[in-house]
Amino acid sequence: MTPESVVISERAARRIGEILKTEGDGAMLRISVEGGGCSGFQYKFDIERAKADDDLVIARDSAVVVVDPASVPFLAGSEVDFVDDLIGASFRVVNPNATASCGCGTSFSV
Repeated sequence: MTPESVVISERAARRIGEILKTEGDGAMLRISVEGGGCSGFQYKFDIERAKADDDLVIARDSAVVVVDPASVPFLAGSEVDFVDDLIGASFRVVNPNATASCGCGTSFSV
């Protein structure tokens, strides 16, 4: 793993693959970082059918994830996981760049 890479866990890849299968051919999951949330930045997850030439593409099993170049520095070294616990099922980003995050894990600060 290089410092700028983003890792998709086995659980996340399985869940992303299930979601993309229902979206039809060519569907990808886009992960981006936007300003906002209670800690300054927030993760956004969208289904995409097109990717830009400069997108980072991460493929694992049947999961294809794309990240735009502006979001890559914020996600560098992160692992995207899928958790299903008492609070609910969700994707969770384990981000070594985050200096603080909110209680639900959807926003962070650097």
